[in-house]
Amino acid sequence: MEQLVVRLGASSQESIHWLVWSSQQNEIIASGELPSAEHLATLADRAGGRPICALVPTSDILLKWVTLPAKAGRKAITAIPYMLEEDISGDINDQFFALGPKQGDKQAVAIMQKATIIAWLTIIEAAGLHCDQMLPDILALPRADEDTWSILQLGEQLLIRQDEWAGLQGEMGWLKQALNHQAKRNEGPLHISDYSGVDLTDIDNLEVISQPLELPMKVLASEAKSSKFNLLQGEFKVNNKKSGTWKKWRVAAVLAIIALSTTLIDKTIEQQRISKELTQLKELTDQEYKRAFPNSGAYRDLRRTMARQMKSLEQGGGGASMLVMLSQLESAFEESKVKPQTMRFDRKRTEIRIQVVAANFDALDTFKRQAEAQGFEVEQGAINQKDNQVVGTLSVRS
Repeated sequence: MEQLVVRLGASSQESIHWLVWSSQQNEIIASGELPSAEHLATLADRAGGRPICALVPTSDILLKWVTLPAKAGRKAITAIPYMLEEDISGDINDQFFALGPKQGDKQAVAIMQKATIIAWLTIIEAAGLHCDQMLPDILALPRADEDTWSILQLGEQLLIRQDEWAGLQGEMGWLKQALNHQAKRNEGPLHISDYSGVDLTDIDNLEVISQPLELPMKVLASEAKSSKFNLLQGEFKVNNKKSGTWKKWRVAAVLAIIALSTTLIDKTIEQQRISKELTQLKELTDQEYKRAFPNSGAYRDLRRTMARQMKSLEQGGGGASMLVMLSQLESAFEESKVKPQTMRFDRKRTEIRIQVVAANFDALDTFKRQAEAQGFEVEQGAINQKDNQVVGTLSVRS
């Protein structure tokens, strides 16, 4: 049987890798890369009306284990969202929870925004395709054993599977830094099973096991076929037994529902204005929070979450805090016109790791001189030129 496997991007503008795979003959029929989701419809003929398998970025999905009470029943399963509310952001009703494997009293759960999975399904349906399995991309990476991580390069991104229900996916430069950080923490060598021939010679304390080089999508398609997990559960569960009568009357039913909904609308103009302003205010608050704390994850109570974040920033190591350091670095940012994109604070080392965008290399040098004049130590990491700008990483220590 042939199957079309596609790997969607985090947005409709990202490239899409695809592969037509024959599971019976264990061979590739065709493969390629599309520049964006707008071109996904070109694969409709290759799908031949058959359902596809969609791999989606793990960066948009939170994979967690939940410890259930002994002899947990259905009620305990339905309570999982509330058991995880401290680990997610936004309204819990806006989240989607998919159940993975169960080991003893531990239940695996995948959490993501409903809007995100709806967007992916909409892209697939708009292309004239039908999806019957959706899988986080790192779960389509083979596992060697419990003590070995698997890595695979896909375009400019790196996929890392750490164990049965954990992994990382993102830009190559950042994830190589994560590997380097983990390798330094390990007492013994960190075992890596490499499926792409990634250059890891600049990372110490690694024991790399090179696997036979295959097309990355073939590696993912082979493992995805054996995976029993599917994000399409609950309200997104695939129904392959649609009634022909329902198909016939679906349009009429939709129109009837719209007409009924219209007759039930009885709101005043003032109520609409207030509702719109509240929505705009909530969106603005979410945007500002995510801009200030891009790696903080989800939240439910903004006031309590902000208090916790501010307390965390104030508890720096060595008598310094992130807030104090940023205040002292204000003149360096203004003078150099360097713009921070993401920040991470290491309390133990009293160090801020910043991904920045600058107009040119001289701007980064200006920032470095200004910061050092304030008594900081500045170490430059990887620096690349992209779209007439310079993108790089800086480590600033107090």
